Amino acid sequence: MTRRIETLAAAAGSIMLASGWRRALIAFAAGAASALAMPPFSLWPVLALTFPVAVWLIDGAAGATKGRTLLSAAGAGWCFGFGYFLAGLWWIGSAFLVDADVFGWLLPFAVAGLPAGLALFHALGFALARALWSGTPARVLAFAAALGLAETARGHILTGFPWNAFGYALADQAWLGQFASVVGVEGLTFLALAIFAAPAALADARPAKRGVAFAVAALAALAVFGGVRLGLAETGFDTRVSVRAIQPEIPQDMKSQDAARDTIMDAYVALSDEARGPDRRGFADANLLVWPESAFPFLLSRTPEALARIAQSLEPGATLVTGAVRGERAADGSGATFWNAVHLVGDDGAIDDTYDKLHLVPFGEYLPFQSLLEAIGLEQLTRLQGGFASGTRANLITLPQGPRFRPLICYEAIFPWEITPGDRPDFLLNVTNDAWFGRTPGPYQHAAQARVRAVEQGLPLVRSANGGISMVVDAYGRTISSLPLGERGVVDAQLPLPIGSTAYYSTSGLLFLIFPVLFVLVAIRARRRV
Repeated sequence: MTRRIETLAAAAGSIMLASGWRRALIAFAAGAASALAMPPFSLWPVLALTFPVAVWLIDGAAGATKGRTLLSAAGAGWCFGFGYFLAGLWWIGSAFLVDADVFGWLLPFAVAGLPAGLALFHALGFALARALWSGTPARVLAFAAALGLAETARGHILTGFPWNAFGYALADQAWLGQFASVVGVEGLTFLALAIFAAPAALADARPAKRGVAFAVAALAALAVFGGVRLGLAETGFDTRVSVRAIQPEIPQDMKSQDAARDTIMDAYVALSDEARGPDRRGFADANLLVWPESAFPFLLSRTPEALARIAQSLEPGATLVTGAVRGERAADGSGATFWNAVHLVGDDGAIDDTYDKLHLVPFGEYLPFQSLLEAIGLEQLTRLQGGFASGTRANLITLPQGPRFRPLICYEAIFPWEITPGDRPDFLLNVTNDAWFGRTPGPYQHAAQARVRAVEQGLPLVRSANGGISMVVDAYGRTISSLPLGERGVVDAQLPLPIGSTAYYSTSGLLFLIFPVLFVLVAIRARRRV
C-alpha cells in the first residue's frame, strides 16, 4: 500500500511540475477521458482518475504574482474543459451535415467553437478553486465547490446549456441516481466532484485517509439510499390511459420536404396502427398516441385534410399528442410568426390544446441578433426565415381521460428548474427529433438526461423521438418500455402513476445549495489554518 501511495505521489508531483504544452496536454487528456463517464459509455469510475489530475494541476498553478497564479489555474481549467466538451459534444457537428451544401462549412466552428466557449466556465471554476486553495486535503472541497458553481452557471448563463453536467455520471446509475429526488442533478454534480476528486489526497505528504474514507462512505450512502428507495418502490399504473409512442426513424432531410408529406403521414399512421387486425381501422389499443417533435413538413393546424385523416383513424375516445410547427399571420398581413409546438388532437380531428416551446435552441431554432445575422446571410439550422418565436407560458395540457402532462419539446428536458414552478402535472411528455445527430452519443445523452427529470420530480415520463430513443419511464426513472436508437417501431405501455412530491420538487430544487456553502466554509477554514 505504501509503495502504491509513493507511486501516486510521484505521478502527482510530475503533473504539478509540468509546464507549457505538457501541462496543457495533461489537462486536455484528463478532460477528454472524463467524457467516458457520460452515456453511452457510462464509465463513471473514470472520474476517480481524472478529477485528481485536475486537483494536481491546480496544485501546480504558479506565477510571479497571485494574478498569474490564478491565470495559470484558469488555463489548465480551460484545457480540461475543452477536452471534456470536445470529447462529449463532437456529435453536434452531425447536424451541420444534414444540409451540408449550406451549413457544412460551419462544422469546424460548431465542433470546436462550442467546446471552446463552454470551457471558459471550467477556466473560471479552476481559478476560483485556486483562490480558495490550501495545502490540505480540504482543497478537494474547494475544487468541488468552485467547479460545481461553474457548472451551475453554465446551466443558466446565455440561456444555459447544462448538457453533460458531471452529476449525470451518478444520476445515470439506478441506485446512485435516486438521490436526485432530493438534490437534483445539480446536487449530484457537487457530490460527484467531491467524491471522485478525493483520491488526490492520497498523494499528499500526509495521506488524508479520513477524507478518502468519507468519499467512499458518501458513495456507499448514495447506493444504500437508492437501493432502499427502489426496494420499497412499487410502480402503479393509470388504468385510464394506454400509451403508444412512435419512433418513425424518418431521415432528417426528408422531414423538410413538402413532397414527402404523404409518405411521412403514411409512416405515422402505419406505426400507430401496427399489430392490429385487418378489420380494425383505429390506432392499436392505445388511447394516447404520441408522435415526435415537428412531425410534419407542413402546418398541421392549417392542413384540414391531415386533421381529417387523423380523426378517421383515431378510435372514439382516443387522443393524439404530436409535435408540429404552428404559424399565425400578422393582423396586417405583413408576415407570419412560427412556433415549435405540441398539439393535442381529439378523435374529431380538432386541436383541443397547444403548448409552444419556451426554451429555444440558439443557432438551431433562432439566431441571436436575428435580423442582423440574417442580413449578412446567416441562417439557423431550421432555415426558417425570422426563426421560431418563444412560447409565453409553461401550460399543462389535460387529457380527456383526466391526467395532466407538462410538455417538454426537445432539449427543454435538460433544464430541471424549468419543470418545478407551477402546478404539478401527472406526468411529463417529451417529444424530440434527434435524427439531426444520427447514431452518435448525442441521443443517448439526451434520453438519459430526460429520464433524470422523472426521478427529480417523482413523475413518469413518456418520450417519442424521431431518430432517437423513445421510452416510457416510471416515477423512479425505471424504464417500463423503450426502443433502442436506430430502430423503427412503437413503445406501448400503460401510463405509470406519479408518486408523492419529492424533496426536490417541494424545495424548488434549492437543496443543492447546501453543498457549495458547506464546501466553501470548510475550504476557507482550512486555508486560514495553514
